[in-house]
Parts: sequence; structure tokens; C-alpha cells
Amino acid sequence: MTDLKQHLGGKQDMRQTYMAKPSTVEKKWYVIDAEGQTLGRLSSEVASILRGKHKPTYTPHIDTGDNVIIINAEKIVLTGKKLSDKVYRRHTMHPGGLKERTAGLMVEKYPEELLELSIKGMLPKNTLGRAQGMKLHVYRGAEHPHAAQKPEKYELRG
Repeated sequence: MTDLKQHLGGKQDMRQTYMAKPSTVEKKWYVIDAEGQTLGRLSSEVASILRGKHKPTYTPHIDTGDNVIIINAEKIVLTGKKLSDKVYRRHTMHPGGLKERTAGLMVEKYPEELLELSIKGMLPKNTLGRAQGMKLHVYRGAEHPHAAQKPEKYELRG
């Protein structure tokens, strides 16, 4: 065993799995244009970026993900009859407090909320998932207030 360590020059043993540490994680900022993108396909890729699964240093229990800015949220596309048939429900916890909104209403009036619900639903339901969800920034128009972070344009696959 000591011969192997000497051969590697004191580096990490190649049989050990790499585990990222919070202090060694490099975080980037990405801008994604939602214009003409399908809701589910965009959401799954953004959730993967927020978790850090696109990096070779991905570690499940460490936040290795990047910050994502989504612009043009109002131009998202839903296929089929989802605009009229898909219903988002929530309850106020008061008697008769069931509130319903169709996907068409969400796209028209609350496109930021629609994207956030979709993406955050694909993240883990724990403290780490909530921290990863806070790195998502969704905006209705083409402008965003994060120019100081020097975000890179991210091209979606497919």
C-alpha cells in the first residue's frame, strides 16, 4: 500500500470515491432563455443544474449546483391540452379553502410561479433541496438584475 502512495506522489488513492467539500465547490451563474421551451424538459434540465449533476464533482449530500436565471418565463410552451386540463391546487387550511388554477391561467398571469413549482418539485424534499431551490431566479421579461454576477448563457440540450 505504501508503494502505491509513493507512486501516486502522496495523492488520493484512485480506489476512493471523490467527495466534494463545500469549501472546494466552484459555483457559476447561468442564464437560460425559456422562449419556445417546453415546460417539463426545461424544468428537468434546470433541476439537474441546480443539484450539480452536470459536474464531474457531483456529490449527493453537498450543494455542488450552480445558480440559474430564467428569462422570458411568459413564453414557455405546454403541449397538448395541458393549458386547459392541467390544474394546480392548493388549500388554505380553512373550510372550503381549496384554490384551483389551470395551467393556462398560470402561464398568462403567474409564469414565474409556474416555472418555480415545476422545477422545485424535481428537487429533493429536505434542507439541501430547499437550499438548491433558492439558487433559482425566474423573470417574466428579458431583463434581470444579476448582471454583476456575470452569468454565462446556457444552451439546453435537444
